[in-house]
Amino acid sequence: MAKVKSFKALRPAKGYGEKVAALPYDVMTSDEAREMVKGNPYSFLHIDKAEIDLPEGVGLYDPAVYAKAKENMGRMTAEGIFVQDGIPAYYIYRLTMNGRTQTGVVGCVSIDDYLNGAVKRHELMLAGKETDRINHVDTLDAQTGPIFLTCRPNDSLTDVISRVAAENEPLYDFTADDGVGHAIWRADGAAAAEIRGIFVSIPSLYIADGHHRCSAAIKVGEMRRAANPGYTGDEEFNYFLSVIFPADQLRIMDYNRVVSDLNGMNTDEFLSSFLEKFTLTACSGDSSPRPAKRHTFGLYVDGRWYALAAKPGTWDDADPVSRLDVSILQNNVLAPLLGIEDPRSDDRVDFVGGIRGLEGLEKRTRTDMKAAFAMFPPTMDDLMDVADGGLIMPPKSTWFEPKPRSGLLIHSIG
Repeated sequence: MAKVKSFKALRPAKGYGEKVAALPYDVMTSDEAREMVKGNPYSFLHIDKAEIDLPEGVGLYDPAVYAKAKENMGRMTAEGIFVQDGIPAYYIYRLTMNGRTQTGVVGCVSIDDYLNGAVKRHELMLAGKETDRINHVDTLDAQTGPIFLTCRPNDSLTDVISRVAAENEPLYDFTADDGVGHAIWRADGAAAAEIRGIFVSIPSLYIADGHHRCSAAIKVGEMRRAANPGYTGDEEFNYFLSVIFPADQLRIMDYNRVVSDLNGMNTDEFLSSFLEKFTLTACSGDSSPRPAKRHTFGLYVDGRWYALAAKPGTWDDADPVSRLDVSILQNNVLAPLLGIEDPRSDDRVDFVGGIRGLEGLEKRTRTDMKAAFAMFPPTMDDLMDVADGGLIMPPKSTWFEPKPRSGLLIHSIG
């Protein structure tokens, strides 16, 4: 079971929620962030990607970036842009995208639950990204974006979430510039006690998105424990900020692949190389290249789409990692045919989130890439089966939309 506690959120004052709220720091480049904040001095990107307020050329991990983030947050707090809630609460967070909603609970999860396996992961971390967020959290004395967690469906949790949203006025309710709706309610008093009791009965939580931020919060907590050997366990650094959505409300989008060359093959040789393990069909004008079921793929090369279907024997149904489509592609195409053995480190492969559509894949092949693979996304059951087995998905297996915005609810750990 996981311990999920209420907390006193540092959050935007009335009228500033929409101006402050920002997409997660790692879904954009620094140049894109600079464009996004034009005309908006309140954007949380001034804190989450503070390099945008420094001269171009300053490294992403330069100490000046973290110092600037701390300065910006201190200034915005002093100006009343952020206010501190006086009593602990949980917060109900509803996201709406294309008419579809998902609603979860924002609270703080014990770092011990991560360390003892009650919070389960499915992804490995990259050292550079992890160190960046360690420095960010440690310098700011705050966790600034909730870790995106999920749990298996729970009727009691869904019921209390619905009641709090129906019976209370939202703290924030706006539609962001990307069309995604964001609404947040406070849950305190009897509702908070009910939520706390429900989480005690939930055996496991799963990281959906935010592995690096989660690991960084754990590392900072461990650092502060070492610096405070008399800690009681109740200090805020023993917890990390999370938003927890029931799994039946979530949808994983495809996370597609693009490659920069064909490993010395021409296009005809490349297409022929698939025939042993896949069926390959050229897409006509009335057929969609988007995969419609498991173990099928779209291939785009030389301006044309092809449909691929993996033949039996290219995966093992008993292995929750082997049967993932990203594994089938890696084990039967990227490694043996293209020589891309480690997609985490090989710069010949890149990853394109499904939110960019098939057009995003075509665009990459017209600029810096040679071929693209459109994937069928894994399911939430796939993710939880892998995590329950203590296994790791291949890199960039899952893309979640919509994403919670950063800056709406901040957890102070100082």
